[in-house]
Amino acid sequence: MNQWLDERLNISRLNDKFLRKAFPVHHTYFLGEITLFSLIVLLLTGVFLALSYEPSTRLVPSFLDKTQMVPAAYSSILRINWMPFGDMLRRIHHWSANLMVAASILHMMRIYFTGSFKKPREINWWIGMLLLVFTIITAVTGYSLPYDNFAKTTLGVVVGIVQSVPWVGDWLAQAAFGGKFALDNAYMIPRVYGYHIMLLPAILLGLTGAHMLIMIKQKHTQPQYAKRIAYKKIVGVPLSTQQTPIALMLAFLMAGIVILFAAFIPVHPVEVFGPASDNPVANIKPDWYLLWIFGVLEMIPASAKFELFGGEIGPEFIGGIVIATLVLLVMLAVPIFDQSKENLYYSENPTDHPKRLAGGVAFFALLLVWSVAGYKNDFQWPVAPFWILTFVAPLVAYFVTIAIVRGIKSFRAADERDMGQAAAADD
Repeated sequence: MNQWLDERLNISRLNDKFLRKAFPVHHTYFLGEITLFSLIVLLLTGVFLALSYEPSTRLVPSFLDKTQMVPAAYSSILRINWMPFGDMLRRIHHWSANLMVAASILHMMRIYFTGSFKKPREINWWIGMLLLVFTIITAVTGYSLPYDNFAKTTLGVVVGIVQSVPWVGDWLAQAAFGGKFALDNAYMIPRVYGYHIMLLPAILLGLTGAHMLIMIKQKHTQPQYAKRIAYKKIVGVPLSTQQTPIALMLAFLMAGIVILFAAFIPVHPVEVFGPASDNPVANIKPDWYLLWIFGVLEMIPASAKFELFGGEIGPEFIGGIVIATLVLLVMLAVPIFDQSKENLYYSENPTDHPKRLAGGVAFFALLLVWSVAGYKNDFQWPVAPFWILTFVAPLVAYFVTIAIVRGIKSFRAADERDMGQAAAADD
């Protein structure tokens, strides 16, 4: 049988070319695999949830109270919650989405701080950034599907940001959401549902496939220890015999942690918010990975608007689109800032590149300030300190990081001198 299959599918060549691929042995390299495993769990749980979900805004008797008429999408979520393991599946889906975003961010941080975005891996950095962006967009569309009052309010915020685009905002919003934003819009939820279960997953799978194929073609950057073992040689464990069992153990461990979270931590109580209505929920907030955009919107005053060639530039457009796009462009431009001429073989020590390290720390300090600003209204904080911190915090983080790296290097130099003097004394 093996010979018959090999003659037709050339399995031996597949084994030699792909299944024997060497994977680096380093714990930070598993962040990408956690992202992939999370996507697989999301797809599997999403299929089961889709079998019981009805993407419709038509009014039907509530699953819990037959005398109350509610949107069919909302009623189907109530039904899923009461199905055996239905609520558990929703929780697993929720926490897997959060884990995927978190693992993606940590994975991109490893790539950035170790310089692994450098030549020849610039394309994979851009694909990875697009994966992160579309993962977040997929999560946002998932917010709207329960069509409870929280979901409708969130969808209203998203529609408002799209509508804020000068000149074409209304057209874009109606094209994206199947008409005007209204409680009785029969096309809105089916349109978002199509994005969430078909268009965006197809994009994610396509980008993931391209990301992995390029990685296999270019090979991983090697950890620093590999340089001492075999210079410019691929050092690691083979995929088929050693990496796969390790990956399976990691997948089971990740699944166990997600199930524990799902078992003990509830998610989005649709019964508390009730069905969608024209009375928006006050002071809602997005998940943690979008809180920085919410904070920017909170910092920009409602009066910050002006006319330009007949179109209005308002705070939603400035905060939700202009600033968010600038942040994304800065992240996409990271490989362009690099001036390396040679191909990178080994991951770099972050402290050997203090300006890059300090720039990354300053960037996250800025996002942290904006994220905290998202809680401004909860604690009645004034907006002025956040505007000051927007400029001061990144500068302080940058120069403090530079100072810390200089201190580390001075300690290293002192240790090397002491070791040199001790060796000379022994001689």
